[in-house]
Amino acid sequence: MRIAEIAPPWVTVPPAGYGGIELIVALLADGLAERGHDVTLFASGGSTSKAEIVSPLPEPPERARLGNSWDETYHATFAYLAALEDGFDVIHDHSGIVGPALAAVLHQLGGPPVVHTLHGPWTEPAKRYYRLLGARVGLVAISESQEQGFPEANYVGVVPNGINLDAYPLREEKDDFVLFLGRCNPEKGPEVAVEVAKQAGVHLKMIVKRGERFEQEYWEQVVLPRLSGDEEIFDEVPHRVKVDLLGRARATLVSIQWPEPFGLVMTESMACGTPVVATCFGAAPELVVHGETGFLCSKFDDLVAAVGRVGELSPARCREHVAARFGDDAMTSGYERVFQRVTAATFPLRP
Repeated sequence: MRIAEIAPPWVTVPPAGYGGIELIVALLADGLAERGHDVTLFASGGSTSKAEIVSPLPEPPERARLGNSWDETYHATFAYLAALEDGFDVIHDHSGIVGPALAAVLHQLGGPPVVHTLHGPWTEPAKRYYRLLGARVGLVAISESQEQGFPEANYVGVVPNGINLDAYPLREEKDDFVLFLGRCNPEKGPEVAVEVAKQAGVHLKMIVKRGERFEQEYWEQVVLPRLSGDEEIFDEVPHRVKVDLLGRARATLVSIQWPEPFGLVMTESMACGTPVVATCFGAAPELVVHGETGFLCSKFDDLVAAVGRVGELSPARCREHVAARFGDDAMTSGYERVFQRVTAATFPLRP
């Protein structure tokens, strides 16, 4: 198939630091190209891929412009116009809300089917928007939890995110600390991780994305006052540093406070042989096998107690679980099935 993959414009593909969506897009574009598909990746300048790269923007926008509607609209419009002219069999869109709107117009013009992966949560404005688009765009959920959050949407498949296990070496021997890795905002709950570590009496290392203004404010107002001073804080780090910390940690604290549609850090942690101690929200029960690859908790005291039990769990079992369900090959195969379905069917597909 001739496939157009449209990444968001904000960071390169693959990302040098933080960038979960871009990491997924990088693996998928490479995987599809390796299987013989003719893949064009629309991504910001500086990106690398086994697919052909077209860069609407010569470089990612400055961090201060993250979310800027002009940058997002230019990137998406450039990609859709190019895709319409180049005769792709299917367009796979990972961009923000502008992309699906363009896809709906493209459908009216008789263009190729568009598959849009939902990387964010279901909110009431999001439901209203995708209800308006109807069957003009095929949606892919990244978890069953996300699909169940709005069952009337025009889903064409559920494909969990995958990771390249070769990039996450297994480490059996653990050091005496727990790790938090995530953005600094209320949904990720970094302050909860701080309190859990203090109550459990364990050293805490934190890899925190706090580059945006609201993240800095949340850090200064909510997280910083709770720190004891013994914690080790890292800002966005390169992959090798992240993987080293994930592998050496006794456990990874995933203290999410919202129904996260996936949670890539959980699969990354388990791939390194490090169990996950997580709040039981969103897709967490689909990712973590309670009592085998981590612990799922509904109360604060349960999180604290679980930290003391992670030594009971097998690092090898954690990695086996990820290899069986969340490898990049499984993800690529899932999207191949979706693309074959939408190109073989009369489009639009009805829910």
